[in-house]
Amino acid sequence: MGRLVALALPGGPAYVDAIRRIWDAGDAIAPLDGRLPTAELERVMAVLRPGAVLEADGAIRTLTGGEPTEPEDALVIATSGTSGRPKAAIHTTASVEAAALATSKALAVDPAADRWLACLPLAHIGGLAVVMRSIVTETPVEVHDGFDAGAVLDAATRGATLVSLVTRALAQIPAEVFRLILIGGAAPPAHRPANVIATYGMTETGSGVVYDAGQGTRVLDGLELAIGRPPRSGVGTASGAPEPGREGEIHLRGPMLFRGYRGLPDPFTAGGWFPTGDVGSFDADGRLAVVGRRGDVIVTGGEKVWPEPVERILAARPDIAQVAVVGRPDPDWGHRVVAVVVVQPGHRVPALGDLRDAVRQELPPWAAPTAIEVRDDLPRTSLGKVRRKLL
Repeated sequence: MGRLVALALPGGPAYVDAIRRIWDAGDAIAPLDGRLPTAELERVMAVLRPGAVLEADGAIRTLTGGEPTEPEDALVIATSGTSGRPKAAIHTTASVEAAALATSKALAVDPAADRWLACLPLAHIGGLAVVMRSIVTETPVEVHDGFDAGAVLDAATRGATLVSLVTRALAQIPAEVFRLILIGGAAPPAHRPANVIATYGMTETGSGVVYDAGQGTRVLDGLELAIGRPPRSGVGTASGAPEPGREGEIHLRGPMLFRGYRGLPDPFTAGGWFPTGDVGSFDADGRLAVVGRRGDVIVTGGEKVWPEPVERILAARPDIAQVAVVGRPDPDWGHRVVAVVVVQPGHRVPALGDLRDAVRQELPPWAAPTAIEVRDDLPRTSLGKVRRKLL
């Protein structure tokens, strides 16, 4: 049995060295987010249950009540908690290596020529995965303590060629300074440069596992993907079982998936498939479209409305800075579709009729919002995902 060591370190070279030392000692790591308020950090610690914490000064402090890890465990990381209480996902040495190698192969990473930049929060898989794949493949990496546009550009001038970003950060830098940019965490922009790859993945998959560079979907080597009820055996990827237009829950299976949640029942179904909770479909061109979380669907008058397609249409308007679509209880329709918006500075609150017209040009009429709520900001995770439960 090993020990789980929580990392309370800022991003930087010492972070990479700490991971190497802990892994070499046969222990597992649990990254912590230093930006969290005390109450939230305590909630995360209660889920992770580490046996020790590595403080910013380099000292390791032993904790009482920690839960040991299995010999094959390398990482325990808290999920983002967008829909409620976070869970502690356990990745093994094998799953970390599988994710790192599959990503590096898909991106044709050359350790002699490429250099990763890690500038996303290291307490989330999108940021930490950059560091872990660097360690596994021995590709150089530069680690920042968060995103700063100027520092990112400086890193590019020093030779960084690969970076993972969230959509909101992508708009703050010229994409051409990097060979490739991976984006995730929220819906990708409708139009993006050729070197920007939209990814689909989650904490449980060890970062992005489905790539879209604007020319169709690519599933990482070794990963199987099924829409709806998965087969007990065989491949269900973009080039296999799912037929175009068939909508259902996305199921994944492969060596890069986590082994389970700390202290919770086995999350896998028969045949070793992981139900992601996301609903999606493949289009005629073989591109995976993720329409939203299964629990986010709004049922109005017996019709289903997925928030994300509506949000993409409204977010393209010049008078809207941020938008989230939610369902509000309605005595006649069950729920009504409501647009929660942050107005772009210098603009007036958009007219409801204008929003409805914009949506009805592309989606069924029942998807059009029936009300607008104006906010100063939207609650988000550190990776930019809207926390719908708080709306």
